[in-house]
Amino acid sequence: MPDENRTPWQSWRRKGEDDASLPAARGAGSRRSFGATWWGRAWLDALEHRARLDPGRLSRGRSYARRGSVLELTVNPGEVEAVVQGSRVTPYQVTVRIRAFSADEWDAVERSVSAQIGRVAALLDGELPPEVVDDVREAGLELLPGAGEVLTNCSCPDFAVPCKHSAAVCYQVADALDDDPFALLLLRGRRRDELLEALRSRRGGGGSATAAAAPSAPVGVRATEAFGRTDPGAVPVPPRPMNAPGVPVAVKVLDPPQSSGVDVRDLIALATDAARRAWALASGDTAAELTHAQDLARRAADLLGTPELADLAHRANMSARQLTTWATAWRHAGPGGLAATADPPHPADPELLAEAASLLPNAIIEGNRVTAGKVQLRLGQDNLWYRFDNTFNDWTLTRPPASTPEELL
Repeated sequence: MPDENRTPWQSWRRKGEDDASLPAARGAGSRRSFGATWWGRAWLDALEHRARLDPGRLSRGRSYARRGSVLELTVNPGEVEAVVQGSRVTPYQVTVRIRAFSADEWDAVERSVSAQIGRVAALLDGELPPEVVDDVREAGLELLPGAGEVLTNCSCPDFAVPCKHSAAVCYQVADALDDDPFALLLLRGRRRDELLEALRSRRGGGGSATAAAAPSAPVGVRATEAFGRTDPGAVPVPPRPMNAPGVPVAVKVLDPPQSSGVDVRDLIALATDAARRAWALASGDTAAELTHAQDLARRAADLLGTPELADLAHRANMSARQLTTWATAWRHAGPGGLAATADPPHPADPELLAEAASLLPNAIIEGNRVTAGKVQLRLGQDNLWYRFDNTFNDWTLTRPPASTPEELL
């Protein structure tokens, strides 16, 4: 957006209205949410999960933003400038910076975006489709901020990073992106008109009177001739999949209808998981169909260490502790590890069990399990040995399986 056409973004409470006191914690806006659009939500997700900012400070900043403490906010290339009303009479000056892409990096981004004609059409029509995130990633960059990228500065005496005033500005940026998602491109150093002009130029549609005429349609080849030159038994080699599974960002554009009863978080989780499984199949993974418990453990393994695991456990009607144990087992050993974890003790080869017991002092044999203190060896149905350690009165698989018990001790 050109400088002469851009005015500072302002929140619902403006400078000059009761500047000398902290806004009330009740009333309009005191409990409002942030991120009404896909871009606003994507910014908040990056802020709260990828950027790794102090969650306690973010929480206080969110309360400040809800109260209307951010009096005005201006987005510039590489930085956001804002005025925030604190408890003192004089408002604080806040700057939030993220790295702007270099000219060479933007050249790579434009090359990636311009290869997608649908993307270019949407941009020229004034829309910023979510798939642009993938285009930027294909150029080896991230449009949304990652760990260590969000740098803040505030004139307040609080030396915490971020302080609550800076955190409030970070949340208020979500409102700015709701109003104009191109502000995120501006933060990365490219104005809307500059990007659109570059894309027009790359697509040969810059509007110049001397622009080259569109190339004529190819004459083509007769079908009989084409098939005559091709071995009918040859099977085309499928393209290799990407190095890692992608994230289907398009599913975040529109929330499902309220009448459907579908939670958008569930929809995003299922779409992301489907993309991962499709990538695994395209990469040659021919694993058999999973049972309900196996699929649940597999999904939970990707959520270890995140709050989403507890939410998945609640929806699966089981404790977060049990699902964490399943997820850990799946991560170490897949279906075999889950079976060794979840199955009750069952009969096993007594000679193999006695051999394992001889390796542990004062060992006790129960079914397929050999226990000594806080160490337990289990002989799985697949004839592999699994080691479990007792942590907080819970037996947890702690390493991949082995063909002999000695390898686990």
